[in-house]
Amino acid sequence: MKPAKAQHEKENMVKQLDLSKAQKEQMKANRENTKNQMAELKKDESITVKEYNTRKAAILKSQKEQMESLLTPEQKTQLTQNNVNGKGKHKMNKGKNPEQMKAELNLSDEQMSMLKANREANKTKAQAIKDNAQLSETEKKSQLMALKQAQKESMKQLLTPEQLKTMKERKKAHKNKEGKK
Repeated sequence: MKPAKAQHEKENMVKQLDLSKAQKEQMKANRENTKNQMAELKKDESITVKEYNTRKAAILKSQKEQMESLLTPEQKTQLTQNNVNGKGKHKMNKGKNPEQMKAELNLSDEQMSMLKANREANKTKAQAIKDNAQLSETEKKSQLMALKQAQKESMKQLLTPEQLKTMKERKKAHKNKEGKK
């Protein structure tokens, strides 16, 4: 899920909870605190990726617990119901993007299988980079960016000029749609 869409869904969820002004202020303070903790964590290059992930999970768990402690029992019930409904929607959309892309770009089965193979290979390479403890965070970011660029280039070679044009138009329309929110 894209960050803009996730943010929009969170805002709707908060509206459904009917939070008091005090609850909203406390939640805002909790979010700011979490944001600051995450920023400090990202600055710390002396820790391993595993330590980073462990600390990040602890920070996010703490934020969730703090948020839930502010809710009334009725609000907790509503939040649980919202989460159940949201997860169902997410499962319905899972796997839709490749098929949607195939239809909109008029991709052949061969192109789809090549794109899927490239995606899987890049996923494996990206995981290897992330798991490499000998690389600094800066080196990892650099290598991941290079991998992403290589993936874009290989995609350009697989698509016809007409398909590339259609893809660029889709991206442009999507960016314009997100910008209007």
